[in-house]
Amino acid sequence: MPKKSSNSSNATSRKLDALLEQLNQIQAQFSSEFPPSEPSIAELRQILQSKYAVAVARTAKLVSRHEITELVPDLMAAFDRFMTNPAKTDPNCHAKAGIADALYRLEQRAEAVFLAGIRHVQMEPVWGGQVDTAPGLREICAMGLVRMNYSEVMTELADLLADPEPPARIGAARAIAYSENSQGIPLLRLRAKIGDEPPVLAECVIALLKLDADRSLPFAASFLHAPQPQTQELVALALGESRHLGAFEPLRNWWKFNPEPDLRRTALLAIAMLRQDQPLDFLLSLVASGRNLDAHDAVAALELYRQDMALWERVREAAQRRGDAELMAIVDSAH
Repeated sequence: MPKKSSNSSNATSRKLDALLEQLNQIQAQFSSEFPPSEPSIAELRQILQSKYAVAVARTAKLVSRHEITELVPDLMAAFDRFMTNPAKTDPNCHAKAGIADALYRLEQRAEAVFLAGIRHVQMEPVWGGQVDTAPGLREICAMGLVRMNYSEVMTELADLLADPEPPARIGAARAIAYSENSQGIPLLRLRAKIGDEPPVLAECVIALLKLDADRSLPFAASFLHAPQPQTQELVALALGESRHLGAFEPLRNWWKFNPEPDLRRTALLAIAMLRQDQPLDFLLSLVASGRNLDAHDAVAALELYRQDMALWERVREAAQRRGDAELMAIVDSAH
């Protein structure tokens, strides 16, 4: 009996390898022909009907890349098929996530697929227990519901924001930001107020700043004083990424009163990320006349601009005024 099982496994592997090679050949044809030929589309349809999740996932990617919308019904049918006994038919959700991503990128109103996917939990055995392999699928489907303007999308995103898995909660925050819907602001604030892991809190802050930076800045900046240093660091970078001048003062105060060298460096990097005159003038002043360590940290932060000839010349002039040969060597070597 074991020998028979091994033979069956080898046959499955050979069949999958053959399908993947077939996909390689189709992809090569697509690079030289447009639109895709009918025989190639027929081959893709046949692969979508197969039981091989990895091959189906790759096919879905090919379908979305080349916008083969006539295969949308086949994608949906394959998704439904892999929802039956999913841990066995589609381990790690490769096929379902690939299909959902293709439907999202093709801007399909695949309500049934996205609703099934955003609610899907797939527990699979691992050493010592079980793990949910579907958070990525839930995020993709959240994006799909937002893109299609599903009427109850905020209810679905509220549930996802309370998901047991951090990656799914991060996906919910990203989908709320993508929605550009101010109704998501109270949801994000509540999630942040309740508390969460640093990456989730940071994603909530990023989403709040995208939805309404002016009103959300004080709330976002309050997390610069969160108990976890990682939260402080990620929130600082989120504030910098916002490029909102109002973030400069909170970041500068955080830098000024923070005794931790690594966090002070992060503060200066976040200030540089604001990409505005006042923050840049502050960093240049540190290069010219700040403490030695601060001057070096400011130059490191300003390396964001090393391709900007005019600005880097200002960095060089500030370093020259300081008269620090070591710092000058760093500035010259960075350009």
